[in-house]
Amino acid sequence: MLGLWWIASARGWLPEQILPAPAYVYQTGRDMILSGELLYHTGVSLGRVLVGFTIGAGLGLVLGIAMGLSETVEDYVKPLFLAFAQIPTLGWIPLLMLLVGIEETLKIIIIAKGAIVPMTMNTLTGIRGVSPKYIEVGRALRFSRWQMLRLVVLPGAVPSIFTGIRYGLTHSWTSLVGVELLASSEGLGYLLVWGRQMFWLDTVIVAMIAIGLVGLIMDKGLDRTELLIQRWKRQER
Repeated sequence: MLGLWWIASARGWLPEQILPAPAYVYQTGRDMILSGELLYHTGVSLGRVLVGFTIGAGLGLVLGIAMGLSETVEDYVKPLFLAFAQIPTLGWIPLLMLLVGIEETLKIIIIAKGAIVPMTMNTLTGIRGVSPKYIEVGRALRFSRWQMLRLVVLPGAVPSIFTGIRYGLTHSWTSLVGVELLASSEGLGYLLVWGRQMFWLDTVIVAMIAIGLVGLIMDKGLDRTELLIQRWKRQER
């Protein structure tokens, strides 16, 4: 893709206003880093994701555990939750704009919604996938409900829970960019809109690269953390 981009700009297949040269985009990105502009907007977006994802993932973990441990809770909650999950995250924005405005609350809710669905479903799947033999051992040892959850259920569900964290973080990040495109004066999504409005396509491409790199770093970081936890579990056994 980089080679095709370089050839297209060098041979003038598209006007420079539409497809700036890689060297020009690199210079723009360098200037934005040195000035602190790109780092500032990246920090704003990361801060929003941290708050929204923590809320959404926490609620999803609790909801997944509740449904996983109680079939009654699952029977009452899961149908409505699945209906809620079918509505795309960005589809909630028009209604939420009327209810909470376009400030930070809107962004946090949208980010949290992006995290809660994969976190809930993967936690539920992980808990239901714990071997019944482990449950029987816990009952034989007369574990309390809290001990059963802490020593048997959650450790057995860790791989699935981490899958939920990874998908939840990915959904939160893309949801953040989407809501920043529509209602924000700061953040990487805002940079995309601002660059498009000013017809500074070099700024748009720099923001796109930053969004992709940050998402990749977060995903690889979680992947590394999961491997370390799995290694620790194997050593413990």
